[in-house]
Amino acid sequence: MHPKLDPALKSTWPGAATRFLALRLLPGHDLRRALDHAFAAEREHAGFVVACVGSLSKVSLRPAGLDTPLSLEVTLEIVSLSGTFSEHGPHLHIAVSDSSGAMLGGHLLEGSLVRTTAEVVIGLAPVHFRRMVDPRTGYPELLFD
Repeated sequence: MHPKLDPALKSTWPGAATRFLALRLLPGHDLRRALDHAFAAEREHAGFVVACVGSLSKVSLRPAGLDTPLSLEVTLEIVSLSGTFSEHGPHLHIAVSDSSGAMLGGHLLEGSLVRTTAEVVIGLAPVHFRRMVDPRTGYPELLFD
C-alpha cells in the first residue's frame, strides 16, 4: 500500500498557462549564472528545466553527499540538466560525460563554462515556488503557493 501524499507536497497549475523560454548560451558563458539571470528577468516565480543539450569546457559541481565542490577542466557533453527555479534561487542537477563516456553528476555550481553551445528550454509557471528549511532533511526544500 502506498502512503497518502501530503497535500502540501504537491501543486497543480493549468498547463496552458505555462510559458517557455529558449536560450542559446555561447562559448565562455557560465551555465549556472546565465540560467539564474535569465530566470530572474522573467515575471514568473516558478520555473523548471525542460531540456538542455550542449558542451562544457569546465564543470563545477557538488557530488552527492559531499560538501566540497569538484571542478574539472576537460571537454564534456551535457547529458542531462534538470531542476527548478524559485525566487530563492535554482536547484539544478547536471550529468556530464567525457570523451570516454565516463559520467559525473551533481549539483550545478557557478564556474561551469560553455564550450561550444548550451541550448536550454525553461518552463515558466504561474505558481510560486519557494524554499524553506525542512527539519526532516535539514535543507531548504521546495514549497508551492
